[in-house]
Amino acid sequence: MSQEPAARQPLEPAAADAVRAYAARTRADADRFAGVLEDIAANGLPAVEECTPWENLREAHLARLTAQRPAVA
Repeated sequence: MSQEPAARQPLEPAAADAVRAYAARTRADADRFAGVLEDIAANGLPAVEECTPWENLREAHLARLTAQRPAVA
């Protein structure tokens, strides 16, 4: 007993453009990450003194998210 695949519903043009933009951003992020990994493979890990502690990165990211969030009265 074979089942026919369900017909796909086409996206609205604006939704399709948004999906393509998301895919492009995701691909760019993955390319940057792959570049970092390739650099580590070729040159080893950076010295601890050259690294940013994760706590500092977390706080900076939280500050960016807070700045983007609309103020609540």
